[in-house]
Amino acid sequence: MKRFLVPLAAVLTLALACAASAGTLDDVKNKGFVSAGVSGKVPGFSAPDQDGVWRGLDVDFCRAVAAAVFGDPDKVKFVPVTTKERFTALQTGEIDVLSRNTTWSLERDAAQGIDFAGVLFYDGQGFMVSKKLGVKSARELDGASICIQIGTTTEMNVSDYFAAHGMTFKPVVFESADEATVIYDTGRADVYTTDASGLAARRTTMSNPDEHIILPEIISKEPLGPAVRQGDSQWSDIVRWTLFALINAEELGVTSANVDEMLKSENPAVKRLLGLDGNLGEQLGLTNQWAYNVVKLVGNYGEIYDRNVGPATPLKLERGLNALWTNGGLLYAPPVR
Repeated sequence: MKRFLVPLAAVLTLALACAASAGTLDDVKNKGFVSAGVSGKVPGFSAPDQDGVWRGLDVDFCRAVAAAVFGDPDKVKFVPVTTKERFTALQTGEIDVLSRNTTWSLERDAAQGIDFAGVLFYDGQGFMVSKKLGVKSARELDGASICIQIGTTTEMNVSDYFAAHGMTFKPVVFESADEATVIYDTGRADVYTTDASGLAARRTTMSNPDEHIILPEIISKEPLGPAVRQGDSQWSDIVRWTLFALINAEELGVTSANVDEMLKSENPAVKRLLGLDGNLGEQLGLTNQWAYNVVKLVGNYGEIYDRNVGPATPLKLERGLNALWTNGGLLYAPPVR
């Protein structure tokens, strides 16, 4: 009898396809919650507060997905995943959605068995230094020692930037952001590099936050967004349109505070968003009030941004690229119709 050996990659692909065909929405409903992969260690994006309550932009997006599915933003279980294990956790079904400061790139979209649902936060890689160095520009960092997290897009970006400007650097590699913060904060490296939002978040955790500055140069495009497993278009649509609903709600002026009053609106776009016209929610496999629940229980995109990372928070991030397209930013969502 001949034995045929099936490549491991083929077995994994088949297993993932079978898992996806089972229907993530049905699985989520059966267990009663959305399993969400997050960092858990990035203030402003995903981290427990002093009372153990999860807070952050990524966290609130996951709550919005739960609100869309269940009409309850608390029906979500947050699962901290590392940079190294995040894609495997999604591929194997340990989590239903990954919302973890993850850059959308071609390689990840095409070769990791995942689909990105959109961009939740437009970012770019930057550099942070101690004010004591007297450095005002990244062009002054020739020969500097730089903290670089392995397994991220930051490695290639730094190498490309320094090569393009005829500079050299000394890499100080690490596996976790916690380790990087300690290395940099204790002076064992001159520079800390990661996404600018991550630098702002990590600066708040340092021994003397005011002694550090983020340099003006942004050296890459880092569109950060939620991702789901490939092979389940319905679940991809739910996560994607939850993001679009948050953006459309802000554009239409629908907030958590006025959403009940907006139920009286004669604006056709508002009526469709809030489930008063048509059966768009049912087409997603949800109730027609799915987007109403998202806004009522979590807020629109602007509300989520402001309370987690905006100017009045410790991160003090202006909207910038993350402003609506009508305000000069990049946020532009397809219409709900």
